[in-house]
Amino acid sequence: MAEFKIVAETRTEFGKGAARRMRRADKLPAVVYGHGADPVHIALPHHDTLLALRTSNVLISLDIEGKTELVIPKAVQRDALRSGILKHVDLLLVRSGEKVNVDIPVNAEGELAPGANLLEHVLNALPVEAEATHIPESISVSIAGLDAGDSVLAKDITLPEGVSLAVDGDTVVLQILAAQAEEAPAEAEGETAEA
Repeated sequence: MAEFKIVAETRTEFGKGAARRMRRADKLPAVVYGHGADPVHIALPHHDTLLALRTSNVLISLDIEGKTELVIPKAVQRDALRSGILKHVDLLLVRSGEKVNVDIPVNAEGELAPGANLLEHVLNALPVEAEATHIPESISVSIAGLDAGDSVLAKDITLPEGVSLAVDGDTVVLQILAAQAEEAPAEAEGETAEA
């Protein structure tokens, strides 16, 4: 699991105007909450935060005015028009050994059975409960030999040690669909070939 160290500063200005000024200074408004403590409003360096958030479920060691806290991203607002621009981040306080609910990306591995079959990801990420400092980056699922009509249920997936499902075991994660044959365009009825 990836861990990033980021130095943050507390902020006292709020609202759209303050957020715009902060973003022009290459800082990102964020809030840290959890464990029954009052929310702490902070400013993060935009570039460092963007690099950290490229890894799903990243553990961030946050230095807030000399005090170090472990946090994971809970909600990230991105700019809809400009990729690579963050608008706001909610961070959840965690402790070593504490269990948290997160969504882990699912990677399909292997070749499907011969034929024109399609793989459908019903869930792109699997909801699990894991220790905050040992969250897997992704979960690999073998689809080798699966044929049309087959599916992979959540309970069929082998999870790393210390990780448990946070969803019903009978939930479909992946399913194999039969590809539909492409039909030739039908000629219009009653059409005559007159010169």
